[in-house]
Amino acid sequence: MLYCFGSYILADLLLGEAPIDYFSNNSSVLLATAVWYLTFYCPLNIFYKCVSFLPVKLVFVAMKEVVRVRKIAAGVHHAHHHYHQGWLIMVIIGFVKGSGVALMSNFEQLLRGIWKPETNELLHMTFPSKASLYGALLFTLQQAHWLPISKASLIFFFTLFMIICKVFMTATHSHGSPFAPIEGVVCPILFGSVPAGHNNHHHDHHHHHGSSHEPPAPLPPQLPAKSREELNEGTRKRKAKKAE
Repeated sequence: MLYCFGSYILADLLLGEAPIDYFSNNSSVLLATAVWYLTFYCPLNIFYKCVSFLPVKLVFVAMKEVVRVRKIAAGVHHAHHHYHQGWLIMVIIGFVKGSGVALMSNFEQLLRGIWKPETNELLHMTFPSKASLYGALLFTLQQAHWLPISKASLIFFFTLFMIICKVFMTATHSHGSPFAPIEGVVCPILFGSVPAGHNNHHHDHHHHHGSSHEPPAPLPPQLPAKSREELNEGTRKRKAKKAE
């Protein structure tokens, strides 16, 4: 239930509304319960095998992205109803509505006694979360009349973009992000960041270049054998005097 209603619960908590309102929809609760039961307890695991079959899976992926875009638009409109000039709040609520399931995974891990910081969606954002953030920004600009396009047209084009990207990534088993080329160009300009691979290569090359020209460190001087024996004999005499 946390995954099915995660976006609604988080959005209602942020807006100060009752987070259990969506559980009053009996049809949604029954549908979520039926899917959960068939996924984990269906005989011979037939249900999971059917939905994991690639053509069927692609259909569900496309349907999920349609729902995601509509939830982002509804979240921005909902926040605008409470805060007419709160653009940041609109972006946050739209983002939460679109990627609430991924954000709720941190709380779900704590309930199960498992903590994986490397899967934190705010630190390592996946493509759906990034797309939800960018979509929330676009719908907020449209809601504030800064984007010269109708809401229906924006929903259509953004839904088409999400379906094409997600279906292609699922079909090719790709885990990359379509935003990576744009981010690779924009981030160095705005934040002055350097790709990690280039930085490490430059560091290794500099270290190798410097080590090839620097002379090796001189070894500490070694005492002659006779001097070491005299030193040991003097130490023994001092210990004998102290004992006396």
